[in-house]
Amino acid sequence: MKINGFLQDVLGSSRVVKARRELISSGSETAVFRDPINDVARELHPDTTHIKVTKVEDVSPTARKYTFEADQGDVLPPFQCGQYVSIDLKIGDTLTTRPYSICSAPFEARTGEHPFFEITVRNGRPGVGFASCWFYENVRAGDTFTAHLPFGQFYYEPLRDSRNVVALAGGSGITPFYSMAKEIEHGTLDIDLTILYGSVSTKDIILEKQLKAIRSDKVHFVNVISGDEAYDGEKGFLTAELIRKYSKGDTTYFVCGPLAMYHFVKGELDKLGVPSRRVRMEVFGAPRDIASAEGYPQDFKPQTFRLHVMRGIQEDIIEASSLEPFAVALERAGIKNRTRCRSGACGFCRCQVLDGEVFVPAEGDGRRMADKEFGFVHACSAYPLTECTI
Repeated sequence: MKINGFLQDVLGSSRVVKARRELISSGSETAVFRDPINDVARELHPDTTHIKVTKVEDVSPTARKYTFEADQGDVLPPFQCGQYVSIDLKIGDTLTTRPYSICSAPFEARTGEHPFFEITVRNGRPGVGFASCWFYENVRAGDTFTAHLPFGQFYYEPLRDSRNVVALAGGSGITPFYSMAKEIEHGTLDIDLTILYGSVSTKDIILEKQLKAIRSDKVHFVNVISGDEAYDGEKGFLTAELIRKYSKGDTTYFVCGPLAMYHFVKGELDKLGVPSRRVRMEVFGAPRDIASAEGYPQDFKPQTFRLHVMRGIQEDIIEASSLEPFAVALERAGIKNRTRCRSGACGFCRCQVLDGEVFVPAEGDGRRMADKEFGFVHACSAYPLTECTI
């Protein structure tokens, strides 16, 4: 620091004060505050994005691909292959959300005149797939929604994953791998991807035409059919033998499909001695039959309990079935609940159990240790066993 002398330095303060007053007088009377860090955070992770359906396309006899563009002046945030979007739905009097893997490539949401993203929805069986049935039968081009994206950890990470990737897919679990395949073709994802897609019959194959249209020597698509002995190709299930056949040296395995497939494939990968650091499992939603989950109380008879919902000083008393998670009971009663993954992983629907007993399946339990100790649960994966207060 330069020292000019005692008097000069002391008297110099008057010049600083004068300059400061001039700056203050020239400023706006209205307080203007910008936080560039939060500005970037809101751009990358907006709380809500308004979207509009611009196209609906059949991609199998039982599945449709929906194209969305941003609406009301919003901008689509960036995402990675394998992440998902949570869409707010109003079905009758029920306010609910559903997560859908994004099947379009990230580059398509940030280039061109009309950036977009896509999801694929499979029509559920009667009594199974409440939201997917409604979506498949009712949503048309021009419909608008509010959405929340991106979410999920099911994406390729070069610091963690090997460049050789084998994707093990079943049912609508093919969608994140279609996103990866398109990004590879575009040249913005540098991996070698082999997709083993298990289906019962050729009629069940989703996005087959689109996947076969991919032109890249780094993308390899193999159908595996279990219910047609006459099929001219790979038959059976995604066994250790089949997985070994299509693996190349150091390989990372990405698994996405129904829960039964997860259990089967995990056993097959164990047979191959694949280390856990080389296996990536997508979240799989709430169990279809919670009573069959490991650890569920033996001989417990399904019941409907009273659920006391405390929000500040307001208390609502609603009904909650022991076969359904808290989140479903809340939605049925019209109480808004911030669910995103609906698998117990993300924690957006976190709430505290003040009284009563609940069952939380160990598989997919994404709670922190402190949450377990202090009685917090994720509403999408907590099932009442008694009358409860949350």
